[in-house]
Amino acid sequence: MNESDFLIIGSGISGLLAAIKLAEHGTVSVVTKKTRSDSNTNYAQGGIAVALDEDDSRELHIEDTLAAGGGLCDESVVREVVGRARPCIDELRRLGVPFSTEEDRNGRSRISLGREGGHSARRIAHVKDYTGRAIEEVLLEAARATGRVDFFENHLAVDLLLESKLTGEPLKPDRCWGAYVMDEEKQAIEAYAAKATILATGGAGKVYLYTSNPDIATGDGLAMAWRAGARIANLEFVQFHPTCLYHKRARSFLISEAVRGEGGVLANTAGEAFMKKHDERGDLAPRDIVARAVDYELKKTGDKYVHLDMRPIGEARIKERFPYIYRTCMDLGIDPAREPLWVVPAAHYMCGGVVTDLKARTSIEGLLAAGEVAHTGFHGANRLASNSLLEAVVFADSAARSAARISEGFKGEIPAARPWTSDGTTAPLEEVVFDHDWDSVRSIMWDYVGIVRSDERLSIASKRIALMREHIETFYWKYRLNPDLIELRNIALVGELIIRCARLRRESRGLHYNVDCPGVDDVNYKRDTIIES
Repeated sequence: MNESDFLIIGSGISGLLAAIKLAEHGTVSVVTKKTRSDSNTNYAQGGIAVALDEDDSRELHIEDTLAAGGGLCDESVVREVVGRARPCIDELRRLGVPFSTEEDRNGRSRISLGREGGHSARRIAHVKDYTGRAIEEVLLEAARATGRVDFFENHLAVDLLLESKLTGEPLKPDRCWGAYVMDEEKQAIEAYAAKATILATGGAGKVYLYTSNPDIATGDGLAMAWRAGARIANLEFVQFHPTCLYHKRARSFLISEAVRGEGGVLANTAGEAFMKKHDERGDLAPRDIVARAVDYELKKTGDKYVHLDMRPIGEARIKERFPYIYRTCMDLGIDPAREPLWVVPAAHYMCGGVVTDLKARTSIEGLLAAGEVAHTGFHGANRLASNSLLEAVVFADSAARSAARISEGFKGEIPAARPWTSDGTTAPLEEVVFDHDWDSVRSIMWDYVGIVRSDERLSIASKRIALMREHIETFYWKYRLNPDLIELRNIALVGELIIRCARLRRESRGLHYNVDCPGVDDVNYKRDTIIES
């Protein structure tokens, strides 16, 4: 049994920042399913929303967040998170994050601020167009420098280690003592025990056929938390990024919303700009509106993509503000300064998740959650652009504080975990079976539980996913586990939970749009969709 004071599952911004803070209080184990730098954070192009401009204010940021959230944001949480934005930026700068700067009107250096959809002012602190990667690199180095953080790369968490399973006694609430983790190289599963466990596993974009997320985003934290009995909320609110590059060699490459903030224009293949027909804010409308508008245009024309024209920005500004996007497009044979990009919507961000309070505590004792895996009440029915990294930083701090308190108050010993056994199982399935089932789950979710939904589509999806889940669970108990089967089990479960939440919400709000319930029903549905196992 691997034992440490703190176990963190995931190595994105939340996991790394929590690890850095907890290294002052004890030993830290960070379990990450691929390499330590492979996370959704690493792919974040935009930045962190913070009111720094003299024409902006904390209240405006709060108003924009509440407006985007469609009436479901917890205002107390929004005020807390936005109120901690400036200290978070200061902390990241002290750690060494090289935010882009510019001169103000008095010739003094200040953080350069971009603008994105749904924001009423320029408030996106960024490192050009690779903010996530820059933050990830700095935090990795800072975590290594502590000397008290052990990274376990290519280690995949299988399930949480619960006291009820150790003692055989039912507990409500249960207590988490870590997780069973697979060493992918050895194909061996061991217990990783800790006084406090933080889920920082990121999102679940790979549940869908088309996504901007990396391959690791299979909803593992959501699935483990659900099986452990944690409360889950608002999984119907899946955010689709409206502008993912349509190219066979770069199917997961998104074009930052900041492109439209700098003057990029969406148009159909005939060259006609269309966003003003859908929203008075045009190309600066929030993501849910833009994604539905693109979906509408695609269905109306039968085209497979729309155009995102960066030419109005100007070649010099494109190269200076979006070097990563420019370089990637040029490598693919596309010159964004000379021709429009082909883009389509893709699953991007999960606004719901494992329910936590402001201290990052879940409904299971000893288990905390931060980042995209968590539902904090901050995003509501639709995430405002670049609020995700802000939330991740704030709740990483909250999770670390809570974990430290758990450790300080801990008396006794961590209970011994039973060894994982594969007795009675047979060799893993052939790869072709995994590939078929993987594609089937993701196709069902894309075709029936996408940007626009209906009662009939959701009903069909529910029945088909239930059948998939049944035989995948049979596989799970019959065959020796490998990463493919573990992830397949998780995406099928998360898909089922998304459908369940979507069927419970009989209205259209934020990111959930059902053609059979097109209006907003504040009387019956101005509340979170909370489910428990």
